[in-house]
Amino acid sequence: MLKQIRKGFRFFNYEAPDQTPFEKLFEIFQELITHTSGDVDEALDWLRELDKEYELTDDDYTIDDFIEDLKSKGYLREEFEDGGGEGEGEEGKGGNLSITAKMERLIRQRALEKIFGKLKRSGAGNHKTGKSGRGDEHTGEFREYRYGDALERISMTESLKNAQINHGLGNFSLSEEDLVVEDTQYKAQMSTVLMIDISHSMILYGEDRITPAKKVAMALAELITTRYPKDTLDILVFGNDAWPIPIKDLPYLKVGPYHTNTVAGLQLAMDMLRRKRNTNKQIFMITDGKPSCLRLPDGTYYKNSVGLDEHIVEKCYAMAQQARKLHIPITTFMIAQDPYLMRFVKEFTQANKGKAFYTGLKGLGEMIFEDYETNRRKRLK
Repeated sequence: MLKQIRKGFRFFNYEAPDQTPFEKLFEIFQELITHTSGDVDEALDWLRELDKEYELTDDDYTIDDFIEDLKSKGYLREEFEDGGGEGEGEEGKGGNLSITAKMERLIRQRALEKIFGKLKRSGAGNHKTGKSGRGDEHTGEFREYRYGDALERISMTESLKNAQINHGLGNFSLSEEDLVVEDTQYKAQMSTVLMIDISHSMILYGEDRITPAKKVAMALAELITTRYPKDTLDILVFGNDAWPIPIKDLPYLKVGPYHTNTVAGLQLAMDMLRRKRNTNKQIFMITDGKPSCLRLPDGTYYKNSVGLDEHIVEKCYAMAQQARKLHIPITTFMIAQDPYLMRFVKEFTQANKGKAFYTGLKGLGEMIFEDYETNRRKRLK
C-alpha cells in the first residue's frame, strides 16, 4: 500500500539571522555613510547617537572597537596632516578618517541588492535583442542546420540522436539533414548617460531626494559593470552648470546652492553620446524641479525661479528635438507632482518622443532598471 504524502506549508516563528556585533553595526554604518555623502566623522557621530538611544553596543564591543575593525578590514583609512601613516601623527591626536575604494565598491553593491533585489548576475551577459541569428548567447533552443552556420554552433549530441533515429544503429550515417544547431541571439550594446539634478530643491521641503537618486546611480553603475560589461554608463550632475563625475565619486555626491540648468545637462549628455560607437544610446534624467537657469554666450547666467520661464523652456524643447534627430531617447524621472511641471515634462517628452515617469522616491530604482532592460531589448537597429 502506497504511503499517502500530504503537501502544504509549515510556519515557524521568525528568527533574526545570527550576526556578530561588527556585522550589526556595519549594516547601519553603510546606510549612514551614504546619507552623509562619505563624511566618516558625521556618520560615526550619528552612530554614537543611535548607540546611546538603542544600546547597539556593550562593554565587550564598543564603537571604538568597531572603528578599529573597519580600519583593519580595509574599509577605512586614517590620514595625518604631516603625511605620516597610521600611528605617526601627533601624540594623542587621531588622523582624518575616510572610506577606501573597497568601501566605495561595497556601497554600490549594497545599493544594487537593495534596489534590484533578486536580480541575478552573470559575468559576461548582455541584454538580448529578441532577434535570433549568429550571435554570442545561447537561447537553449535548436533548429536545423543552414548553410553558413558556424561549425562550433552544431550540437553534436542532438545531431547524433537525429542520425540514429533517421538511419538506425545498424547502418549508422550522419548527413547534413541530421545536423542540429543551437540557436543564439545577438547581444546589443547600450550607451547610457544618467543625469542627476543637484539643485538646492533636491533637499528642500523636508524631503531628502538626493540620497535615493544617488543610490539609484550607484546601483545602476554596479549593474552595468557586473552584468552588462559591454555597455557604457556615464554620469553627470547638473545645477547652474553640468559636469561629469566618475562612478567612484557617487558616494560623495552632494546638493549645491544651485538653480537647475537642464539645457547644460542635455548638451553635455549628447556630447558624451556622440563619441560612443554603439547604435543604442539613451539618456536618463532624474530631476524634481523646473528648469530655471541658462548660461548665456557671454558666460553670465540667466536665472528665473518664478514659474516656467518661456525662454528657458523653449531652449529645453529645442534640446529634446535635437536629441530626437540623433535617435537618442530621453527618459525623465520626475520626482514632483505639480500640475504645471507635469505639463512641461509632457511637452518635453513629446518633443523628444521619449518617455516620462511621474514618481515619488519609492520605486524609482525598479522603474529605471525596468526601463533600461526594455530599451536594451527593443532599440537595436
